Amino acid sequence: MTTNPVIGNSVARRDLPQKLTGQAQYTSDVQLPGMLHGKIVRSPHPHARIVTVDTAQAEQLPGVRAIITPFDVPPGRLAPDVAILDSEVRYVGDEVAAVAADDEDLAEYAASLINVQYEPLQFVTTAREALESDDARVHVDGNLLGGEPLTLTRGDVDEGFEQADRVFSRSFSTPAHSPAPLEPRAAVAIWEDGSLTVWKTSRGVHADRISLASALGVRREQVRVIGATLGAGYGGKDESRLSVIAAELARRAGKPVKVEATREEEFVAGRKRHSTETTVKVGVQNDGTVTAIHATTLMDTGAYLASGPGVVRRAGQAALYLYRCANVRYDGYLVYTNQPAAASYRALGAPQGHFALEVTMNHISDELGIDPLDFRLRNHVGIEGQAGERITPANEIIDTQPVEGGIPFSSNGLRECLERGAEAFGWHDSDTATSPSPDHLKTGRGMSMLIYRGGPGGRSAAKVSLNDDGSVQVIAGLMDVGEGSTTVIAQIVAEAVGVPYDSVRVTFGDTADTPEAPITAGSTATFSTGTAAKQAAEELKAQMLEIAAAHLNEDAVSLDIVNGQIVSADGGKRITLAGIASQTDGDTLEAAASVMPGSTDYIVNTFGAHFAEVEVDTETGNVRVLRYVAAHDSGRILNPRLAANQVEGGVSQMLGFTLSEEMLTDPKSGATLNASFLEHKSPTIREYPPVQVIFADVVDPIGPYGAKALGEPPSVGVAPAVINAIYDAVGVRITDLPATPDKILNALSALDEQGEV
Repeated sequence: MTTNPVIGNSVARRDLPQKLTGQAQYTSDVQLPGMLHGKIVRSPHPHARIVTVDTAQAEQLPGVRAIITPFDVPPGRLAPDVAILDSEVRYVGDEVAAVAADDEDLAEYAASLINVQYEPLQFVTTAREALESDDARVHVDGNLLGGEPLTLTRGDVDEGFEQADRVFSRSFSTPAHSPAPLEPRAAVAIWEDGSLTVWKTSRGVHADRISLASALGVRREQVRVIGATLGAGYGGKDESRLSVIAAELARRAGKPVKVEATREEEFVAGRKRHSTETTVKVGVQNDGTVTAIHATTLMDTGAYLASGPGVVRRAGQAALYLYRCANVRYDGYLVYTNQPAAASYRALGAPQGHFALEVTMNHISDELGIDPLDFRLRNHVGIEGQAGERITPANEIIDTQPVEGGIPFSSNGLRECLERGAEAFGWHDSDTATSPSPDHLKTGRGMSMLIYRGGPGGRSAAKVSLNDDGSVQVIAGLMDVGEGSTTVIAQIVAEAVGVPYDSVRVTFGDTADTPEAPITAGSTATFSTGTAAKQAAEELKAQMLEIAAAHLNEDAVSLDIVNGQIVSADGGKRITLAGIASQTDGDTLEAAASVMPGSTDYIVNTFGAHFAEVEVDTETGNVRVLRYVAAHDSGRILNPRLAANQVEGGVSQMLGFTLSEEMLTDPKSGATLNASFLEHKSPTIREYPPVQVIFADVVDPIGPYGAKALGEPPSVGVAPAVINAIYDAVGVRITDLPATPDKILNALSALDEQGEV
C-alpha cells in the first residue's frame, strides 16, 4: 500500500498567509476596550540605591490611572535576582517605576514628572573589572556567579600538554550585540474576576505563566498567557520585567494595560549576546595530533543572570568535544556587571567559543604547514565519541553537552560536511578568485567546523485529536518563534496519521488549552515536541484503525490510513476519517503523549562545516563576503525549504556579529551609546552573500523521522570562517570582534611595522 509522504517535502509555511496579508496579530495589535497605556521610568545611573520616589505631580494629572514604585509592589520575584521593581538599580535603563494612563503621550508625560532621588553607588562596566573589584558589588553575593568558575575536565590536561611537541595559546574577545528584532517587546494585561490574562512577545507561555504567578503572588491557575505572533525573537525577548509591570499596573488600575518598548528601550532593556574574553591553549604533536585543549572564558552577564549559566556552559562545548582529544579542560567565569543584561541570543555561547577555538586551530595548522581542512579531517570527533569512560548511569538520558568519554553519537555527519562542503566550495582549487581585481583588493578563503546539541530538551507534551470533519487537531504548548515549528509539527502529525498536510490543524502558545511545554529554545522544538506529537499521532491512528476494523469487519493490522481515508489491504473497503468521527457517540477521539526526549545510549548532536571567500580592501579596511558554503548534519531534513531558510538566515545574521555589530557602553557613565538601527550596524541585504546550503545524507535513529537540531547551529560557524578568510587574504588575524575596517587597517599597519600580527 502506498502513501503520499509529507515528511521531506517543502510544504507551505502555516503562518505565511496571515503575515503576508497583515492578518497576523502581534502583541502590539491587541486592542481591548478601555485599555490604558503604560510607560516605564528608567534609571540614569549605572548603579544606585533609590532613596525616594515622589509621584505626587504625576498622580494629579487627569487620565493617570495607576503608578507603581519599588516600595509598593508585591515582594515576589520573576527570577532569583529580579524583583518586580527593585530599590537598587544596576544599569542605565534599569526599571525604576511605571505609570498607566489613558493614552501613550499622557503616560510618557506623567512618567517624566515622577521625581526619583538616588544614592549613586560604585559601578563596573567590564567583566574583568568586576572580577577584580570587591567594592563595586552588583549583587550582594559578589560579581562572580557562585564565587568560582565552572570547571569541566576530561582526562589530564597537564599530561596532555606534556605529550605535545608544540603548545599554542591565543586570546580573543567578542562584543555584546543586540538581536535587533523587527518587533520590540510588548505586553497586554487584563484582570477579570481575580484572574490574569497576558498577551506577550514570548517563546514559552507556560514558563511565563510560572514566573508571573510567582512574582504576583497568585496561583498558577489564575494566570493565562497567550503568545501572540512573534516578530523575530532570537531568544532576546524573554527574561525581562515588561509583562509583570503591565500586569501589576492593570491590577492597580482595574483596566487592561498595554506596555510597548520603544526601539531604544528594546536595544537597552531587551536582552543581548554576552560579551566574552576567551583564551585557548592547545597542545599538538608535529604530525597535527591534538593532545590537550584548555579553554577559559570570562563572560559578562550584565546586571541580571537571566540564562547566563547555560550560556557560559555552552561556550565551552566546542573546546570539550569538537576535536578528538583525551585531555581537555574548560573554565567558565560568569560575571555580573553594571551593563544591560545579556541572555539567550541565538546559539547562546557557542558562537563565542567556536570563534576562539576555530581561529586558534587555523593558526596551528598554518604553523604546522598542514592544510586547515586536512587538519580537521585528521582530528574531528568521530561517530565513536571521545575516549574515556562513561560516567552517566546506564539508565539515564545522556547530556547533549557531554564532557565524559566512552559514549558514541547517535549519528555524526561531520566528516561528510567537511568533504562535501569543501568540494562544493572548491577548497582545493588553485585559483578561486571570482574575477581579476585591483591590487588593493585581496581575496582569501577560510573555513570552520562546529558541534551543537542535537535537539533533546525538557519534558514535552502534545495532544492529537480527530475533528468531526475528519481533520486532525494537534495541540502543544510550544511557541513558533518564526522558525516554522507550526509547519514542521503539522508535517510530523500528518505523516504519522496518514493524512494530507492541509488536514492538520495546529493550536500552539496559549496556556488555557495546551499541555505544559518548555520554551522554544536550544533548537529543541522539532526533536522534543515533535517526538511527543509523533507518539500521540501514532496512538490516535491506532484508535481509529480499531474503530474502522469493527465497522469494516476487518483486522486492524490489515488497515491503513491513506490520504485521509482508512482502507483495507486490497483497497476494496474504506471509510473516511469523518466517518470514524461519527462512530464515537459524540466523544472526541484523542491521544496524548508526554516524553523526556533523548537517549540513554547515545549523544545526540548536530554538526556542520562552513566555508567563506572574502574580499578585503587594504585601502579602506572594508571586508566583503563574496560567497559562502554551509554544510550541515541536522539528520533527516523534514522540510527542505524551511531548513535552507534557517541556514541562510543564521549565516546572514552572524555576519553582523563578525564584521559590524556591537553594543557600546560609555565606561564613565555606563550609558548605552548606540541604541538605534542607525548606530548599531546590522548588515542589510546588500551585505549578504549568496549562501549555498548542503545537508549531509544522515538519518538520526533517535530523532522524530530521523531529524536533529537545525535552528541555531547555522549561526555558530560564521565568525571563524570569515576571520580565517581575512587572514588568508591579507595576513592579519583579527582576534577582537567585530572585524571593523579600523581594526583591519590598524592590523595591516602593525604588520607593516613589525612584520607580524
